[in-house]
Amino acid sequence: MSSAENVAANESDIKTPANSLKDQGNAHFKAGNYLKAAAVYTQAIKADPSNATLYSNRSAAFLNLVKLSKALADAETTIKLNPTWEKGYFRKGCVLEAMERYDEAVAAFRDALQQNPQSTEVATKIKRLSLLARDKKRAQEKQAIRSNVNMAKTLENLKSELVQKFGSEAGGEEIFTFITDIIEAEVKQWHANGHVDARVTYLFDKAKDRSDDAAMIVNVEKAFESPDTLTSCVSFLRQHAVDTSSKAACLVVPKKVISFPQVWKGQGIRKWKHGQGDGFFVQLESSKVRKLWFVPSSIEKGQTLCRDPEALDLDAHAVLPPLFR
Repeated sequence: MSSAENVAANESDIKTPANSLKDQGNAHFKAGNYLKAAAVYTQAIKADPSNATLYSNRSAAFLNLVKLSKALADAETTIKLNPTWEKGYFRKGCVLEAMERYDEAVAAFRDALQQNPQSTEVATKIKRLSLLARDKKRAQEKQAIRSNVNMAKTLENLKSELVQKFGSEAGGEEIFTFITDIIEAEVKQWHANGHVDARVTYLFDKAKDRSDDAAMIVNVEKAFESPDTLTSCVSFLRQHAVDTSSKAACLVVPKKVISFPQVWKGQGIRKWKHGQGDGFFVQLESSKVRKLWFVPSSIEKGQTLCRDPEALDLDAHAVLPPLFR
């Protein structure tokens, strides 16, 4: 079979008005004048509306004009008029390919191959588009992960534990909302920029008095440069929790800014089991419960993608010592 750009040749030597117009259309098509070709094929169709070849040729012209809906309609009409002719299915497959509807295109080309099993061109298209369909599906799945971040659902088992630890539904849900909102926001930030800021966010006790200028967020990027800077920062963070009457605090820190402690380099029971890729740590601190997660990240086909938070053992991998007494 000829390539997608070629139009069908004359099926008969009889020079009917429709065949003459078809020849004119073919000449325009071969010259690259697809708009004129489509117009002439339309005249030919009016003269012979049951001629499948004319619809097939006009479908090819519309495809080159990127009038995809019209091209698809003509391909469907070609199939309807001559369901055993491979060209109709071929035209349909080409249009669906241009629409990036790869699964449907593969199905159309398989129908074409059924009519002409010897066509290497169609077999090649099926193989190539099957790969494109697979890649598109994977890309859609990744985009869904990027777009549909719902930490309340991902960490839903944490809620009952927090309710139990804090002794009330309201107390547990407040901490649960606090931590899941932070992680969700940071994941979205990472997806957008490939980076999050190292900082500690405090959950104030609304029933307690505090200074109007009390900082809810403390930048801690310099804290992880050395043991001394970390010790100094932890002292400040502990005092800030007292001064602001905070119920809890949440640390977020990218792995790549941590010079100390590099908890992913431990051995034995402290051995890191979460790969060597990028990502960020999230550590929840309160007087009643402490939790630690690592949110792994990778770059796939040029897009940054965070995976679900992975729970870590605080004894083995804590980034900060306890902030609440």
